Amino acid sequence: MPTDFSLQALSILRDGSQFQWYVIPLLSFVFYVYVSEMEKKNYALILAGLAFWGMDWFNEIMNSVIFSITNYAPLWCAPGDTAYLILIGLNIEIMFMFSVAGIIWTKMLLPNKDDKILGIPNRWFVAVAGSIFSVLVEFLLNSVDALTWDYAFWDMGTPWLIILFGYLTFFIAAFWVYDMADMKKRIITVSAIWGFDLVLFLVFGFGLGRL
Repeated sequence: MPTDFSLQALSILRDGSQFQWYVIPLLSFVFYVYVSEMEKKNYALILAGLAFWGMDWFNEIMNSVIFSITNYAPLWCAPGDTAYLILIGLNIEIMFMFSVAGIIWTKMLLPNKDDKILGIPNRWFVAVAGSIFSVLVEFLLNSVDALTWDYAFWDMGTPWLIILFGYLTFFIAAFWVYDMADMKKRIITVSAIWGFDLVLFLVFGFGLGRL
């Protein structure tokens, strides 16, 4: 039996009547970020951002699959107000945020990947700090039931699981792509991430109807 939060989210899942016009300026903001970096020829940064975003889509798809299999709850649920709920734990506002988050965090890296911050390699420092910050934001969202948790192993009492599997992999993938010396490798890697997401979406969404 689905939890109350899951039922609440299901009641608005992919419901077009929830649309709000603020989606349009959000979309414009995302376009502006990417076009600005393209104008500067920061292609490594753009691909890092896409890697980050692609990793989030993997998590969101599997989160929906978890709910479909258990018929109880996803690891995280987004039952609050939204202009459009794409998946049970992903609304359009969250999607737009993750579409630019990788670019924003990658901009915080030091030019030399060997330089350290507080004795820690700067890539790892930013990745861990960014993951912790993101979980703190989730705590705030959870406090107003905008982002909910129903499992005891995925909540405020076990933040390390959310840090490790909810965010750190995003940062690792983005920074790994950014530091690649060869543009071809970057493109292949990002294409593989998104290609895998597409396969999952086709299999679990259209094939098995679990999204």
